[in-house]
Amino acid sequence: MVGGRGEATCKQLWRAVPKTYRQGVVYTDFWRAYGAVIPDEQHQAVGKETGLTNHIERFNNTLRQRLARFVRKTLSFSKSDAMHLICLHAFLVRYNLERAAISRS
Repeated sequence: MVGGRGEATCKQLWRAVPKTYRQGVVYTDFWRAYGAVIPDEQHQAVGKETGLTNHIERFNNTLRQRLARFVRKTLSFSKSDAMHLICLHAFLVRYNLERAAISRS
């Protein structure tokens, strides 16, 4: 989801998640918008020390390391949301192909 860190963007993100994935418990950090959007019976805010968010945190770090445009406004920055999404899509395709090749070997 492209947008600010407010409740409106969080609502869009939650609606974009396929229904089958919205049925389980969702572990998040303590960002206030998550608690306002994700149903209470499914939402559990946890600290990093629990290890329950480590997979997504690792993936977010991989994105920041490999796509400089997601870190800050630098030489790699684009003002276009469309270009951000195109670069993210291209990264995800390549990343998934690399992971598939590793698991096959």
